[in-house]
Amino acid sequence: MEDEIRTAAEVAENAAMPRCHEVHADEAACQGGRNVTEGVALSPVEEKSEAQWAYERLILYIQNFEKMLDNEHEIAMGFTGDNSGVIRIEGMGYFDPDIVTVYGTDGAGAKTQLIQHVSQLSVMLRALPKMTQGAEPNRIGFRLARDLEQAAT
Repeated sequence: MEDEIRTAAEVAENAAMPRCHEVHADEAACQGGRNVTEGVALSPVEEKSEAQWAYERLILYIQNFEKMLDNEHEIAMGFTGDNSGVIRIEGMGYFDPDIVTVYGTDGAGAKTQLIQHVSQLSVMLRALPKMTQGAEPNRIGFRLARDLEQAAT
């Protein structure tokens, strides 16, 4: 196997610790430039496929979004440029090298699965009222993050 030649920009990008920079009107909602991966074990960047890299970053966005929700709301995902509505997120995965998939239910309660190439990935996270009043809200982001932790051990 031949050594792969990488540009300085590719080396720097692959070595970077995932972080996020945001500014919000509500300062309490800001993630700032802090390490958003705290509490989530991510595999080394250079070992990831495009699909795994997109999947892990989506988990971070989902988990951080859920931290802002009250107990009456759950997360759902809408798809930009598409009129198919939203999916109440019940699961997520990836298929190397370049496919991300989201499992859930649509607004009518029908089982739904999105299969998306990473180059086309463009989603909107939304807060929807819980399906069952009185029940604990579904927090899929924390289960997805726990799965990353277990995979790292």
